[in-house]
Amino acid sequence: MARKFNNPSLFITKEHVNYEWLDSSRPRQDFPVINPSTGETITILPDMDAQDVTLAARHSAAAFQSWKVLSAKSRGKTIREWASLILANVDDLAVLITLENGKPLPESKGEVAAAAGYLEFYAGEAERVYGDVIPFSTAASRSFVIKQPIGVVACLTPWNLPLAMIARKAGGAIAAGCATIVKPAGETSLIALAMAYLGKQAGIPDGVFNVIVTLAHLTAVGKALCEDPIIRKISFTGSTPVGKMLMQQSAGSLKKLSLELGGNAPCIVFDDCDVQDALQTVVTAKLRNAGQTCISPNRIFVQRGIYEMWTERMVEAFKRFAVGDGFANGVKIGPLTVPRGIEKAQRHVDDAVSKGARVLLGGKAVPGNGYFFEPTVIADMTSDMLSHEEESFAPIAQLYPFDTEDQVIEMANNSDFGLGSYVCTKDIARMWRVAEKLETGMVGVNTASIASGELPFGGVKQSGFGREGGKWGLNEFMVTKLITVAVPQE
Repeated sequence: MARKFNNPSLFITKEHVNYEWLDSSRPRQDFPVINPSTGETITILPDMDAQDVTLAARHSAAAFQSWKVLSAKSRGKTIREWASLILANVDDLAVLITLENGKPLPESKGEVAAAAGYLEFYAGEAERVYGDVIPFSTAASRSFVIKQPIGVVACLTPWNLPLAMIARKAGGAIAAGCATIVKPAGETSLIALAMAYLGKQAGIPDGVFNVIVTLAHLTAVGKALCEDPIIRKISFTGSTPVGKMLMQQSAGSLKKLSLELGGNAPCIVFDDCDVQDALQTVVTAKLRNAGQTCISPNRIFVQRGIYEMWTERMVEAFKRFAVGDGFANGVKIGPLTVPRGIEKAQRHVDDAVSKGARVLLGGKAVPGNGYFFEPTVIADMTSDMLSHEEESFAPIAQLYPFDTEDQVIEMANNSDFGLGSYVCTKDIARMWRVAEKLETGMVGVNTASIASGELPFGGVKQSGFGREGGKWGLNEFMVTKLITVAVPQE
């Protein structure tokens, strides 16, 4: 690999369980980590399996016993140091993200900062886990409610935000007093191993943060995480079908689950909006990580009074986004991270065109070795098109005209999914009406920023349940315990 690191220790190609960096201890398969900009192999990693899950669970259970009784202040201090080390190594970590995921280097640096932000928030929130004193129906008793860490937590993270999602899940779990087993996407395993290394340097105890990297054994590892009785909680971000499978596999051990699943975000642009500000908001949300975010606007509804003007301006805005290797100067859109992303994007474009939509810009893959897709604008979308029910996960803006507020709310809610949504309007009354009627877990009004450490992130309907971020994210990793004490009366 040609890239040089300021801290070469962050480039790790060994297994990691209980903070032991091991060469393969038994015969294993290997799997390649691919640079999606070039199609070249970055390195080879050992393909871990269900036996490693059993080992990690045992170490996590032992570590949990001492970590859970440590003071919240001490846990917070260690997590805060972890965040500081992440920021101190921002350049190297960003290089790893761009190598594996493909996103432009400045965007990768932004993700590193976001990951540190999640840890910083949780470090402070660990000290704000409060209980309650409940007025009881008799004077002879007093009742108290306390919160305790649930136990060993498995965190299954995606490749689109490979560092931030680990911080958001494992950071909350560890702050709550839990021990964790992180199973990153195989495509972006290197950044997870680097985070484990920095956790060790920060003082995270052995067994509190374990990493299972795999590609070929993905199904078996997922099943083992769900079925192992030591593991008490699953936190998963990924597709709805996989989320449902994990839920079924966890039924036997009655695990608590948090599922952040597929999205199909509607974005409603009313004709009373500030068009320039709205355009910047929508373009930012749409093209972040080449459209590969679960809250990327998938269906953009534009009121007919500004529809033609909007389509023209969006085409011009998209033309200014250069596509290429994430390390190249001036590149704003990197490759799709996996080759199947190209196939899906092309299928969505072709389906829309076959049913009457107009491609105003782009519409096809970029020739070459990488997994690049042109920034694409499609007008005159309708609800019978494939991308109305499936998120494209690509730099494709799909525009729907609409006439009235009631009509667009019905169109926006006409989906099995309900993760994020966006509204662009200057009318305060309309803002509240529409935001409350949208069937999503999050709504951004005149903003694309709906995710940060202090905010609850999650959806409704087929987009899952549970929340990450804020006090809500910490509660996901805790159980509520009632203590009732008899108080003899004189």
